[in-house]
Amino acid sequence: MTDSIDTPGEAEPQDVEKSAPEDRETEGPLDDSEANPVRPYVDLGGVKILPREGLHLRLEVEEESQRVVAVGLDYANSTLQVQPFAAPRSTGLWHEIRGQIAEQVQRQGGRVSERDGVFGPELVAEIPVAAPQGAPGETRVARFVGVDGPRWFLRGVIAGDAAVKPEAAALVEDLFRSIVVVRGNTPMPPRDLIPLRMPSAPSSGDSGYNSL
Repeated sequence: MTDSIDTPGEAEPQDVEKSAPEDRETEGPLDDSEANPVRPYVDLGGVKILPREGLHLRLEVEEESQRVVAVGLDYANSTLQVQPFAAPRSTGLWHEIRGQIAEQVQRQGGRVSERDGVFGPELVAEIPVAAPQGAPGETRVARFVGVDGPRWFLRGVIAGDAAVKPEAAALVEDLFRSIVVVRGNTPMPPRDLIPLRMPSAPSSGDSGYNSL
């Protein structure tokens, strides 16, 4: 969904505060240490997804390396792409990364604005869409959200109804809240993608989960 938007780069993070909802530790997105271990999560390595009715999951794979680079969630006539990154323990990444995303959108000829959302500051972008020759140009709206957790940063890109309609937005925001990030204990440079993997078979009762 965001193939033309770069993932966070390799620059050293600035000494900035974390950006996260005040109730993140109880309402999510959760760290693996904060999640209920008996809930029937779908384990994708760096993230765990809680199944729900109508949710379809897609894994976005880098063609050259065959590495899973993002998780796509189709829900409520919307799409939510999520990526977990390693982050410093005491400082955040989202404040700096927002500026980088805004520059990337503008270089593509799009427009971007910042607003306060349920997770804190977020970006609303109007991104040009390629049209057949002679057809009028179109744009699509995408919301970029981010949450700094303990030693991780979770980025989400929301498109479809949830980018423009409040009712769908509330449903997808709740979905983003339900994600669990598994940072692990392996040393990783800040901004490195936390490894993702194909899911194991969902346990019984996970009727709300649909894979590829």
